[in-house]
Amino acid sequence: MGAGMEEGLIIRADYTGDMDDELGKIRQKKLIEMQKRIKAQSEGKVLPLDQGNFTALLHAHPALVVDFWAEWCGPCRMVGPVVEELAREYAGRVTFAKCNTDDNPILSRQFTISAIPTLLFFLQGNLVDRVTGAYPKEALKKRVETAFVPAGKRS
Repeated sequence: MGAGMEEGLIIRADYTGDMDDELGKIRQKKLIEMQKRIKAQSEGKVLPLDQGNFTALLHAHPALVVDFWAEWCGPCRMVGPVVEELAREYAGRVTFAKCNTDDNPILSRQFTISAIPTLLFFLQGNLVDRVTGAYPKEALKKRVETAFVPAGKRS
């Protein structure tokens, strides 16, 4: 054996199966920890969403509402505070995020956002509802309830 090499440190080429399984387990554990951190940081807050974190947020939050908006949009400025209120009311059950359409044109095209504000409702990573326009809080609350809250547990 070469200088400084110990027998226990050599990995045979045909001994990668167990190591791959172990690496997979470590990756899965790290992913779960990351998702828990994201979830804990987000409760009651509206999260910024962009092309870079969209997939992670979608996987970390089983019930996710995304508000597509732009700074120049008057109706978006009316819906923004309503989304923030709903985020506080549904903290721990539904996560709310905002995506600036001017800064994220790829996401906007991906979901065919042709008018704003548009809210997309994702359940377990699947798009389940869509609202376009400035609706009052109670109307949006009903959409949240319909999309995410089981019929027997609605307020």
